[in-house]
Amino acid sequence: MSFNVVPLEPADFEAWVALQHRLWPHHSIDELRHDASALLARGDGAAVFLAKADGEVVGFAEATLRVDFVNGTSTSPVTFLEGLYVAPEWRRNGVARALCDAVERWGASNGCTEFASDALVENDLGRSVHAALGFSEIETVVYFVKPIALDAT
Repeated sequence: MSFNVVPLEPADFEAWVALQHRLWPHHSIDELRHDASALLARGDGAAVFLAKADGEVVGFAEATLRVDFVNGTSTSPVTFLEGLYVAPEWRRNGVARALCDAVERWGASNGCTEFASDALVENDLGRSVHAALGFSEIETVVYFVKPIALDAT
């Protein structure tokens, strides 16, 4: 199965958003379009790479340069993998690795020496893909929130 990895071109915007919807189906297409446009508006602070086979988009990786604190890192900026998706029929063919290699090269070209990502605790597939791609799990965090009563003094 032959594919190539390329930077996002405007003509592939909708195909990218369609794959985002497969990864994040709880978001509407309109929400994803908005967020995708916002990511691209970051200019050189973000990148999107697509895996294409015979002109069809079969996977994507999106990344940002994070200058805020990133758990487990000691440098800034950090290349951060914001999203990674490969169509099921293209999995286990090196697509995710090729996409992440493109992101890693992009990060290095921007002076980064660390590549970070995250996954939900219950996302066993995401965690195993990260491990297969050479990421090390550095901590598990559960966040809590509690509303503050308006009459609290």
